[in-house]
Amino acid sequence: MLNLTPIVLGVDLDGVCGDYEDALRRSVARRLGCAPSSLPPQTVMDAYAEWGLSFEQFQAAHREAVVEDRIFRTMEPLPGVSEALWTLSDAGIWIRIITARLLFNGIHEASAADTAYWLDANNIPYRDLCFISDKPDVGADLYVDDSPENVVALREAGRATIVFDQPYNRHLSGPRATSWQDVVTHIQADLDARGRHVPLPLDGP
Repeated sequence: MLNLTPIVLGVDLDGVCGDYEDALRRSVARRLGCAPSSLPPQTVMDAYAEWGLSFEQFQAAHREAVVEDRIFRTMEPLPGVSEALWTLSDAGIWIRIITARLLFNGIHEASAADTAYWLDANNIPYRDLCFISDKPDVGADLYVDDSPENVVALREAGRATIVFDQPYNRHLSGPRATSWQDVVTHIQADLDARGRHVPLPLDGP
């Protein structure tokens, strides 16, 4: 007998749907007066010491990037994210965006408003938008995340999690997705295993 309950997919934003690192790199480079290419790729999560920044300097850089450069409104989407999420939505997946973007007091309005704008502007389908750090507390059947800390916490809580591949999470075990097409493949296999095939599509653009 088919399970008629839709599967809920918890989707992270930064490093999974949008290129936060590149957007922040360009913002920091403008302020330092250097080429973005001179700031190396992030190999350890939040290790902006690789860019010569202390944590306090990173906080200031993040604040300026969000409030002045509006990176949550303008950052580039990762390749294939819109198409993949529409494929999943049309297959009956309930997409729940889960992000910890409300990091620092005083910039919540810009962070939240620009997040909603970016999702619409980049044609990202979703039914819920959650701003929360403790992701295991958000009810989802399956998660996609890039943060090693989040992946470990989710798995310790018994939450099935796909690692979205980034240089700073290569030490984590799979399942791993190196592209959004990989995410679709993993989730379609999960759907087959769960017997959940009832479409609950959103309206298209």
